[in-house]
Amino acid sequence: MKSFEEVSLLYEISEALNQHMDMNKSLFKILSVLSESLNLVRGIIFLINSETGEIRIEIAHGISEDITRQIKYLPGEGIIGKVIQEGESAVVPRISEEPLFLDKTHSRDIVEGQDYSYICVPIKKDNRVVGAISADRPFEGKKSLEKGEKLLSVVAAMVAHHVINIETVRVEKDQLKTENLRLKSELENRYSFTNIIGNSNKMREVLQMISQVSSSSATVLIRGESGTGKELVANAIHYNSDRNKKPFIKINCAAIPENLIESELFGHEKGAFTGASRQKKGKFEMADTGTIFLDEIGNMAPSAQVKLLRVLQEKEFERLGGYNPIKSDVRIVAATNSNLEEMVQQGRFRDDLYFRLNVFPIYIPSLRMRKTDVILLADHFLEKYRKEHGKAIKRITTPAIDMMMEYHWPGNVRELENCIERSVILCNEGAIHSYHLPATLQTGIKSKTLPRSLEDAVAHLEKEILMDSLKNTKGNINKAAKYIGVTVRKFSYKAAKYNINYKDYR
Repeated sequence: MKSFEEVSLLYEISEALNQHMDMNKSLFKILSVLSESLNLVRGIIFLINSETGEIRIEIAHGISEDITRQIKYLPGEGIIGKVIQEGESAVVPRISEEPLFLDKTHSRDIVEGQDYSYICVPIKKDNRVVGAISADRPFEGKKSLEKGEKLLSVVAAMVAHHVINIETVRVEKDQLKTENLRLKSELENRYSFTNIIGNSNKMREVLQMISQVSSSSATVLIRGESGTGKELVANAIHYNSDRNKKPFIKINCAAIPENLIESELFGHEKGAFTGASRQKKGKFEMADTGTIFLDEIGNMAPSAQVKLLRVLQEKEFERLGGYNPIKSDVRIVAATNSNLEEMVQQGRFRDDLYFRLNVFPIYIPSLRMRKTDVILLADHFLEKYRKEHGKAIKRITTPAIDMMMEYHWPGNVRELENCIERSVILCNEGAIHSYHLPATLQTGIKSKTLPRSLEDAVAHLEKEILMDSLKNTKGNINKAAKYIGVTVRKFSYKAAKYNINYKDYR
């Protein structure tokens, strides 16, 4: 090949590298150019999987894609594995005479009277081998092979940077895919309705209703006071439904200004209002085939209520400033702590929308209505924040539990969670005591757990210390006495005074 022809070939390869955004198309074009210029029978670009170390065929010219997908090499295996392992080129004048030649592709049927040469050069950058280029061509003598090797080495150097980018992007995509699957699995596990904590009769009813409605596409209206876990129930409904792989869009109707809520829900066309410089998709369009959660539905503006009613009835809507109907296959789950019935009577909420939303109501009881769940929830939050803050807290003491059971919890589960997190942060012992709890729990006049005098306070604390020591020593009175630094006789006297039986702790 003349010098001018070589320069022309390299220029064509350079053009191919910059021609396509898709690097695989560029590499295939390069193999096509080499095939025409060097009279190649076939050409292959190999890449190393940076995570597994396997060598796979990335692009092949002259071999079917079905074959290339199945073939893998290991470093050191055959000529290709040896080139990649050692980072040195290999030239085989006659394939038929080379024992290291594996021919995994089974695509080299020797034509009678015609033998083939094989050239394989490493693709490397800064002494790092990332792959190889191989070429099969008719045997034309030693001088032709030397020129072919030099040219292929130059091409390998030219594509090295681009090949590294391909592998980097592939690894990142695989990592993102793995992370995406992990997060989806985590979400499904986290929002499984079986993970909603509570074994009271009222919560069992709620769990049963979630189980029944999840498999349907019915509109759900979740009712309950603030902090009872309405959003958690909405998550459980979506992630246990047939739409769990589809979008789940959450909107807090109370947090969006009245003049923007229509645009947020249904989108807008360019020029629909001042500042609408481009078309925007609304949440309903984004949630197509999935679920949309409308929190604080009672705060929705009347104008938006009309459009929402149409979505529920007709399954379509228009963007703000638009005229073309957009079909919508969205399941609606709404939630409110407002008295919608009263709002309907006052004319602040549309009665027809209320009846459309109230297809399958679920009422979440307040924490004071399910006191038996307080201990379960407290233990759950203790475990959560103990790990989060790196504390070696094993339990909550009986007086602290009594205090929590007496409290009326106006903030419901959210308040209980905040209370436990605060206590975990304050506690530097092995157990959460009553004095670790917030002041709001310690000032209740009706609480039976609070002492009314100094003498009562001392007795209360003594009893708590005695019980703690027996719990920590599993009812061993000798160890318990030593644990708190008193004699066994004194410990026994105090235990009898407070009616504490060490056998109950074994």
